[in-house]
Amino acid sequence: MNYKIISLDIDGTLTNSQKHITEKTRKRLIEFQKGGGRIILASGRPVAGIVPHAETLELKKYGGYISAFNGGCVIDCRSGNILFQEKLPLDVIPKIYDIVRHYPVGINTYEGNNIVVGNEINKYTEIEAKINGLGIKFVDNFPEYVNFDVNKCLLHGEPDEILKLEEILTDKFGGRLGIFKSEAYFLEIVPNGVDKAASIDRLLKMIGIRTEECIACGDGFNDISMIKYAGLGVAMSNAVPSVKEAADYVTLSNDEDGIAHLIKKINSMPYRQPKFGMNVISKQ
Repeated sequence: MNYKIISLDIDGTLTNSQKHITEKTRKRLIEFQKGGGRIILASGRPVAGIVPHAETLELKKYGGYISAFNGGCVIDCRSGNILFQEKLPLDVIPKIYDIVRHYPVGINTYEGNNIVVGNEINKYTEIEAKINGLGIKFVDNFPEYVNFDVNKCLLHGEPDEILKLEEILTDKFGGRLGIFKSEAYFLEIVPNGVDKAASIDRLLKMIGIRTEECIACGDGFNDISMIKYAGLGVAMSNAVPSVKEAADYVTLSNDEDGIAHLIKKINSMPYRQPKFGMNVISKQ
């Protein structure tokens, strides 16, 4: 089938456990683009944390896209223009912080080459900074400092604390904000209606590509919406069980060049069919 665009999560999907795109995967994705295909890098990361991978895959040359903040900001790599974005209402940040400050978690947003952190810095804060290649700027009064437009806030802490806060914040802000886990230790807070599927749908309508001509690949909770949305939804074998359940196919893991393996096989794969069980892409 003639799939025209592929939406790729980054961590645990496009990159291996060392956070690198392997040469095999890079070459297969360059070949896909040379054949007329386009790529969307769809991640919860900020723009600065996605740009190096966009450069590795030459998205500017081939006309690819960055979908950062779980779809809160979409950029045309060729022109560098922001096609659309959604921003958090600034009045909710003090209200969120007033709840979060009673728990042993950090809260951050993004400014330039730093993550701006309030409440506390923990090992998960350091993971977020390292993943994105950003510095850490701790501020004593987070809600007072964040008086500029932001696309999302992120909570980071032990999974049991994140689970408690997911329930509390969803109950309080569920009708106004999007609140979901991207990892067991990361809780994303974005504008209402923002998710990977919604941003991809909006982008495809802008560029004239049909849903069934899109592939979406991921491994985490925040990838489920786009995997269900796409013409071909693909989970990595290292994905959490709920992602595999949502997918049409399961490819190899991120440490086995699962994306490269998928690209090799996609021309023989049909558009979305009724799901009568899990289809697993073999190593043959």
